[in-house]
Amino acid sequence: MRGNMNKTQKLKDQIDWVSIIVPFLGVSALCAVFMIFPGQSAIILQIIRGFLGDECGIYYAVLGVGILLCTIYIAFSRYGQVRLGEGKPLYSSFTWGTMIFTSTMAADILFYSLIEWALYANEPHIEKMGGIQNWASTYPLFHWGPIAWSFYIALAVAFGFMLHVRHCEKQKFSEACRPILGCKIDGVWGKVIDLIAIFALIAGTATTFSLATPLLSSAFSKVLGISAGRGGTIVILLLIAFIYTLTVWFGMKGISKLASWCTYLFFVLLLYFLIGGGETVYILETGFSAIGNLIQNFIGISTWMDPLRESSFPQNWTIYYWAYWMVWCVATPFFIGSISKGRTVKNTILGGYGWGIAGTFTSFIILGNYGLAQQVKHGLDVAGFIADGGAYSDAILIIFETMPLERIGLLLLVVTMIAFYSTTFDSITMVVSSYSYKKLPVGQEPDKRVRTFWAVMFIVFPIALIFSESSMYHLQSVSIIAAFPIGLVVLLIIASFFKDIKKYWLSANGKDAENQ
Repeated sequence: MRGNMNKTQKLKDQIDWVSIIVPFLGVSALCAVFMIFPGQSAIILQIIRGFLGDECGIYYAVLGVGILLCTIYIAFSRYGQVRLGEGKPLYSSFTWGTMIFTSTMAADILFYSLIEWALYANEPHIEKMGGIQNWASTYPLFHWGPIAWSFYIALAVAFGFMLHVRHCEKQKFSEACRPILGCKIDGVWGKVIDLIAIFALIAGTATTFSLATPLLSSAFSKVLGISAGRGGTIVILLLIAFIYTLTVWFGMKGISKLASWCTYLFFVLLLYFLIGGGETVYILETGFSAIGNLIQNFIGISTWMDPLRESSFPQNWTIYYWAYWMVWCVATPFFIGSISKGRTVKNTILGGYGWGIAGTFTSFIILGNYGLAQQVKHGLDVAGFIADGGAYSDAILIIFETMPLERIGLLLLVVTMIAFYSTTFDSITMVVSSYSYKKLPVGQEPDKRVRTFWAVMFIVFPIALIFSESSMYHLQSVSIIAAFPIGLVVLLIIASFFKDIKKYWLSANGKDAENQ
């Protein structure tokens, strides 16, 4: 008994209570507002998003392109040779790659892979550029491609250097800014940065859950033959929360095993569509063409801002996605950095891009192009169904109806998505729990009670958003708003990394290194 009391008291002394209490109160207040005043809160979100998208869109666009170029420079510069910690890599290349993929975009990639092409199909800009065959298959690869991954990889290298080279015991967003801000990090500035990071992460997770879980609910209901609704969606959310809460008790070993299982389920789902759907040739040819189209036009679409607002396509889509990746890059880069011990900076950057892009491109090419085939070849008007107000989850179910063994396929989708969600939020709870400590040595995992608290926190806000019946536009707005201050912090972290690694390089290589 006394031992348990001592452990509890020790944990209380270790916890940074501000990073727990303030987000708890903030999330509780936001949940109350969204549930009590759904209409008014939606209007406010629309106004703020309209301002940020129209007036500050260039900010998000320049950040995206700039950070991509920055990672390429780091990889092939002298700093690319720096090893993130001593010894051999902690994990094999396959295990490392699957953990990167399943801890970042895999949670909602299945939802978007199946339906995103149809969302673009209704955009006038797509028709103006050449039609859905060429561009509805290209833009998903752009929005989930190199720029998206650059946000994760740039910070992953910075955090990996901080953890494994500098052996920092404060695993916080603010600590990565110390090379520039110095002792200010120990005061108000540090608290502000960490609170911004935590709130942004909560916003990102809420967006993800609120968009994709209705599909899980609908698919599950169809498999079991019962009616779906908000209640079913909330039950699914609680089930996911239970699974990933249970998994965090097993720590990093549990996450690595679940990541491997997720990957195998993912491959089975891809083969189900690629071979079982009867559109193998079309899927592969359209995907190959989309990759070529993206390479040819990458610079143009990366920098196009539609200054005359003839379509507002970049404001509605590209800006949203760059903001979405920014709020997600609060946690997952810490996780990627922690599992990259023993790898060089160059290997971490190029390997991260390789595994990440390979996974996302494969998903969109196979799952997305199958649905596109039903639209352009067989007259299944999925895009028209959505344009008429049809739910995205119902549109995906319509696509599944064209597949053999539909219910088995839906069951496979449900299991894979739940596993992906669990893996993603396992890694997130592991990282954000580290934020809750005043100090936490590298290699030491946060207390299970702290991880359980955050596991519960991440599920509360999505439930509130579902009750408020927020549209996709309003859910996207949450991420865009939260990403604005995060972008400034990301720039500060990257600048701090350059300052610190230059100092390390000169110290390790002597005076002659200055002239290299």
